[in-house]
Amino acid sequence: MMKLSRLNRNVRSFRRYRQIVRVLFSYGFDHLLDYLHVPPFMTRGRRFMQRDAARMSGLTPPVRMRLALEELGPTFVKLGQVLSTRPDIIPETYAREFAALQDQVPSFSFAEVRAQIRAELGSNPEEIYAFIDEAPLAAASIAQVHRARLMTGEEVVIKVRRPDVVSVVESDIDALMVIAALAERHLEESRLYDPIGIVREFARVIRREMDFSREGHTIEKMAENFGNDRTLHFPRVFWEQTSHGILTMEYIDGIKVSDLKALRRAGIDLVAVARNGADAFLKMVLEHGFFHGDPHPGNVLILPDNVICLLDYGMVGRVDPEVKSLLVDLLVAVIHRDMDEVVSILLYSGDIAEPFDARRLKRDLGEFIDGYYEIPLKDIEVGRTVAEFLEIITTYHIKFQPDLMLMAKALMTVEGMGRTLDPEFDMIGHLRPFVERAITQRVTPRTVTRDLRSITNAYLGMVKNLPRDLKTLINRINHDKFKIDLEHRGLDQFTRELDKSINRLSSSLIMAALIVGSSLIMQTNKGPQMFGFPAFGFLGYTIAGMLGLWWVFAIIRSGRL
Repeated sequence: MMKLSRLNRNVRSFRRYRQIVRVLFSYGFDHLLDYLHVPPFMTRGRRFMQRDAARMSGLTPPVRMRLALEELGPTFVKLGQVLSTRPDIIPETYAREFAALQDQVPSFSFAEVRAQIRAELGSNPEEIYAFIDEAPLAAASIAQVHRARLMTGEEVVIKVRRPDVVSVVESDIDALMVIAALAERHLEESRLYDPIGIVREFARVIRREMDFSREGHTIEKMAENFGNDRTLHFPRVFWEQTSHGILTMEYIDGIKVSDLKALRRAGIDLVAVARNGADAFLKMVLEHGFFHGDPHPGNVLILPDNVICLLDYGMVGRVDPEVKSLLVDLLVAVIHRDMDEVVSILLYSGDIAEPFDARRLKRDLGEFIDGYYEIPLKDIEVGRTVAEFLEIITTYHIKFQPDLMLMAKALMTVEGMGRTLDPEFDMIGHLRPFVERAITQRVTPRTVTRDLRSITNAYLGMVKNLPRDLKTLINRINHDKFKIDLEHRGLDQFTRELDKSINRLSSSLIMAALIVGSSLIMQTNKGPQMFGFPAFGFLGYTIAGMLGLWWVFAIIRSGRL
């Protein structure tokens, strides 16, 4: 028997799904819903859903979609922000527009803050904190932040998760999964981008972001990675006052990196800050394989002595050793203008959609690199270069890990901040020693030994499992359990259209039979009378007429006269 909580969640998901349909209609995306074959009962009353047509016509589709996401609320704002880091799956115009999405949500009451603290930490707030400022420092879609003081005197900030945000997000994820399934079923070209996989990845990201204890562990892990590096400061986490829905950490009194006038008044060395910030990010990616995924200026504070403090660790990325090695190989191949090697790396590391034209890709990459051939390295903007490179590979539907796309966007953000702080900022100069170290480390005895051991273990495991796998295969063949699954492609649309044609033909035959049968009854002039005619004949004509009008209306509405 279905649990009541699950039933309630299904009802909420249905309501949310209908609300999504209504908002998309209102912003002029009714054609998209037609492509998805949204059930008719979901689109009932569609003419009342349209907004002012003149106002909508003056806005571009990316702007209208951004407005729709903002109206749909926190989950969809987060979805747009995540998609803005994925120009490999959405057009660049949409990615740029989605980057402007803001968490435009009102703060929730202090009474709700007290209730959340009590529910999460098991005690009243006044028993845990000596003081809490009732006015929030900031309010976002998932949480809001309040300044406070612990009983022991430490100045802290409390990040409090919004009431019921978890159930709202889960309901939205269910609705998104329905839409993704419709897209995969009815839009064959959408399968190149794996809509269900995108929703699952988004669900993973937003669920991690809602778990504040995980964010606390992320802060401590990054602090441990940088050890005694005095150019960076990481907020201290107070674990006794932290849970899945509450994060209590050190209050940081710093200057925003974007406030150049205040930085100069405080005697901050802007060039040193730009250099230290770039080195820190490159170290996160190429040495630690664990980086801050959203280092925009609002999340970067500058402390005395040019110390950098990063805030908001809800979005982080990971780069495993194999991917780091591929990145280094790709950089080396680009520097040496080896197009064959570049294409080979892309084929190995990315998810390639068929059909694939390697010759054209090689030509486009060659033209891309030639455009930077005579430009001094210090004048090359790595962020813009990466964006152009991603645009090329996106054209060929080459998909990479989401964390790599997140890294590319974060790199562009870090370089932009660096050039704002120091007009002579040279990201290539900062990148070169990291690449050289990575190449050198590959040929050290320790690395070579480790790689040989890994390769040997892999082959030994394959040899060890080979007899068992062969035995399993032979047993299946002997017991007639060996199956080969064949997948047809491109027949779904044909099957649906054939079903529609058969249904229309069947309805036409039924109408014809009703008309012929009613005509025969009319000739007999027997049975009950209605308006002077046999009632059954009159009823048959009426039903046939209604069916005919209904089918004519359906055909006109489909646009296939």
